[in-house]
Amino acid sequence: MHFTSIKWINNNPYSIDFNDIYFYENDGLKETEHVFINHNQLSERFGKLRQKTFTIIETGFGTGLNFFCVALRWLALAPVNANLRYVSIERYPLDPDDISRIMQSYPQFTEISAEFLQQYANLKPNLNIFNIAENRIQIALWAGDILDVMPKIDDEADAWFLDGFAPAKNPEMWSSDVFEHVARLSKKDTTFATYTSAGNVRRGLQASGFKVQKVAGFGKKREMLCGIYTGKLK
Repeated sequence: MHFTSIKWINNNPYSIDFNDIYFYENDGLKETEHVFINHNQLSERFGKLRQKTFTIIETGFGTGLNFFCVALRWLALAPVNANLRYVSIERYPLDPDDISRIMQSYPQFTEISAEFLQQYANLKPNLNIFNIAENRIQIALWAGDILDVMPKIDDEADAWFLDGFAPAKNPEMWSSDVFEHVARLSKKDTTFATYTSAGNVRRGLQASGFKVQKVAGFGKKREMLCGIYTGKLK
């Protein structure tokens, strides 16, 4: 498997392919918590969980920071007999050494990132299944283009992390084809959150059956989107 190299600018990880930053130093974890954890109400849902498996689907694995944050929250709050299934798509998987370097800034993830990276080093194209934390967490990591991968996914999401690079720089991640699959893989009350507030994203999700809210964003991003699947087409 070919891994993608990144640039480091003032200790911030930067995508060469998309000319965009993954996150700013010291802000990445806070942004994940604000956008994806809080606006999918994951802490509350994990703590009150009654179902056997909780499924999150993510468009854009990137540095893995979202996953590590969720994994730690799951292990702390979810029932020990429940399983987290984390499905993620990444066309340009980062080099394991770069992920390791990023995780050095987050010592709370040392144990779980080490267990993940041991398996991730053998990443292959298409579907990869990694079991972590004594099988309490399973990550299904798809290495490939989102338009090729989405039709192959049959998991039903409880929550969505829509986390591609900015729509202007990576439009295929935010296309109507993608939104149709997001709807296909959702059920009543499936939630979503995304850092962007772009109008085409809002309209695309509404047209696919989501009730969409515009709320306060993180840091310099004034607004973001979140919402719930109702199945009612706009």
